[in-house]
Amino acid sequence: MFTTPMTQLFAVVLSKDRERVTEALLREGVMQFVSTSELNSSDTEEVASQESSASLTVLSDLRKRVEEVLHTIDVVPRCPEEADLGRRVNVDAEKENQHLDHLEREREALRERQRAIQQEVVKLEDIQRQVSLYGLDFSGPASSVHSLLRIEAGKMAASSAGQLDDVLKDFPVLRITVGVEHDQAYLLLLFMKRDREAVHRQLSRLGWTEVKLPEQQATVKEDLLGQLSAKMQSLTDEQHRLHDQIAGKVRKEAERLTTIWTQLRVNELCLKIQTYFESLSRTVLFAGWVPSSKQTMITERITAATEGRCYFEWHPADSKDGIESEVPVQLQNPRVFAPFEMLVSNFAIPKYGTIDPTPFVMVVYLCMFGLMFADAGQGLVLVCAGVGGAKLLKRREHKTNLYNLMWLIFWCGLSSIVFGVLFGSYFGAGLFKPLWFDFHGVVSGHGSGRAGINNIRDILIITIYFGISVIFIGLLFNWINMIRERDWLELVFSKGGILGGWIYAGGIYIAMYLVEHDYKSFPGGGELFLLAGLPAALLFIKEPWHYFRHGRDSNQNDGMVFTFLNFLMKWVVELLEIFSEYLSNTLSFMRVAGLGIAHVSLMVSFAAMAEMTSGIFSIVVLILGNGLVICLEGLLAGVQALRLNYYEFFSKFFHGAGTLHVPISLNSKL
Repeated sequence: MFTTPMTQLFAVVLSKDRERVTEALLREGVMQFVSTSELNSSDTEEVASQESSASLTVLSDLRKRVEEVLHTIDVVPRCPEEADLGRRVNVDAEKENQHLDHLEREREALRERQRAIQQEVVKLEDIQRQVSLYGLDFSGPASSVHSLLRIEAGKMAASSAGQLDDVLKDFPVLRITVGVEHDQAYLLLLFMKRDREAVHRQLSRLGWTEVKLPEQQATVKEDLLGQLSAKMQSLTDEQHRLHDQIAGKVRKEAERLTTIWTQLRVNELCLKIQTYFESLSRTVLFAGWVPSSKQTMITERITAATEGRCYFEWHPADSKDGIESEVPVQLQNPRVFAPFEMLVSNFAIPKYGTIDPTPFVMVVYLCMFGLMFADAGQGLVLVCAGVGGAKLLKRREHKTNLYNLMWLIFWCGLSSIVFGVLFGSYFGAGLFKPLWFDFHGVVSGHGSGRAGINNIRDILIITIYFGISVIFIGLLFNWINMIRERDWLELVFSKGGILGGWIYAGGIYIAMYLVEHDYKSFPGGGELFLLAGLPAALLFIKEPWHYFRHGRDSNQNDGMVFTFLNFLMKWVVELLEIFSEYLSNTLSFMRVAGLGIAHVSLMVSFAAMAEMTSGIFSIVVLILGNGLVICLEGLLAGVQALRLNYYEFFSKFFHGAGTLHVPISLNSKL
């Protein structure tokens, strides 16, 4: 229910045990280190710390380089395991960087060839685009006024024809050899009109002579188009081969690179721990926060690593003897709560020592979602989508939030199934009798099948009662937090304290009394005084208490009249805040009923549209309607449930001033 109790460790070990202690701490992976630099300012310690930081930077940069290379073949290295720590060896960073440089040069040469081929493909695509627009007309060199292509026939020495591709490599040119006669090669060239002069300059160097177009024009035309397609396909195939060669060079090194990555990561984590070590001439000291339940285990591990050559001091979180630092917060919930812990963490981290609301958020969130999206059939779709998405993302450790989101969808689907059974809704149809009441019947005006729930007003009242319960749970949590922090003044004299809750409860009683008496009478004067007057009067004590205890010296020249008016104004403002905030928070829960009614109304509308058609069209309308409702209404219900948790529930007790406990471990995030 509360954040995990934390204890601060201060330890001193011998320098010769530095590496063994580092490995022991990394193996357990439960300590969040804090700086101890203020305890020692010697020059030797500063130099050692700088060297560790420099080495850490080198290893981190090299590890990232290896990681980037592996990512090119979609290989994501796994986090190191305890066995990898046992096989820890130092990595020659300079040698590995040189090896990566050599591999990168080989890959870059292949990529350069890819870029050259791509340029050739672009040129041929330009020709192909012109052919598709204007076709091929062999009536003459200037065959089309609009075409950007030029077709020429000519001859040159057969020995020079082999140089033609190299000479014209900078231009989009397609050629076909018509034949060879008496050491003369007869060629047909297709190129862009804009390049005519430049192409002719290059051709003249090779002894090009224009001749008449061949008589078999249709045959040549087919050959030319065929060669254009064949050449583009050949270049595309070569692109694929080069891509495979680049990937192949990395795959040959994949096993070795993965091993190097693991060793680099282990050494990187060890060095990261050692950056928090303060080294003296013969000893090393360090400090950090550890869950109190791990205190005995950490003591045993360090003692074993140093063979008893160590000194410990353990300080509870509320001790004044430890090193000053903010106490980190660990949310230690069962795995099943992970999606809802994500919702809490996205809002803020609870203050250390206060209530962790994750288990309560699970219940409240799912109840809200189910009331807004009550359909067993559509809930089953969400369950399947959540399970399918979770399976796809299970092995993708870097997508933890998305993985948790899939399980959140799964839980929301289960909630929809439960409430769908309670309300008798299965893809918008009443296939079975509802266990609670017929939501569709109420919205459609056919009755609910249950006494006491006859119209939409009754549904709104249910959600208001639900909201009142949630708000009172929030107030109760706030009182518990205040008691744990020994903040007695806020516990009693605040809008979230006992007096604020007293006024809220009194207001609820008065409102219910008015409704039961048709808005014609109020409770008696004595009851009104006890319900609202007395707590409101007691709330006035808060400001004078603050004044006489904390602010008298700074305000003693303001004058008693002004001071009293100041007290009165703050009191009135706080009463108005209590009234407006609690009223708006309570009425805000009516949106739960509103979205539930909207959900039912949409399904009724799609059912009516399906009845207007017949056969396959009716089925299509129902399928599309359900799909639209699942996507849009499901999203709206999820967002509104989250909003009600954040602003109506959390606002009553949540102290989001904590920082998450982030120990250095083998599976620490990169």
